[in-house]
Amino acid sequence: MPTAAVSCVVYPMPLPQLMPFAPHPLYFFTACTARRKSLLACAAAQETLTAVWARSLHHDGWAVGRYVLMPDHVHFFARPTGEGKSLTQWHQTWKSLTARKLTVGLTCPTPIWQPETFDHILRSAESYTEKWHYVRQNPVRAGLVPTADDWPWQGEIEALEI
Repeated sequence: MPTAAVSCVVYPMPLPQLMPFAPHPLYFFTACTARRKSLLACAAAQETLTAVWARSLHHDGWAVGRYVLMPDHVHFFARPTGEGKSLTQWHQTWKSLTARKLTVGLTCPTPIWQPETFDHILRSAESYTEKWHYVRQNPVRAGLVPTADDWPWQGEIEALEI
């Protein structure tokens, strides 16, 4: 099954986190599976990820919006809602919870995730719209479906706005 090319680089140490310019910025994230294993484009992975992300709002102080699951990576938008976990703590939490559930539920070999996650702060509504349209087309560019609407492994948990 062809996949879209996403470059996930492993760095010897975590990349520095910049201070956000706004109190609750909207982030765009890309997280890749370890060794780029094709694990995510299925109902069990979607159910696991969306359940963990849905609980994040009340348990971790992070709201997850739109997402697209590709076989070996996921793109999604999220923002901190106030008092809650830091970016680094939240990534550790959702990756740990989903890894445990996927390891048991799908009998996936560990590790599930690459250690690093790409994050980018969106600065405008136009940037958000452009990034979403680009991400939605990933399954089409990868030759997995004829149109973005045909890809079943996408959705929205919370409506996020800039």
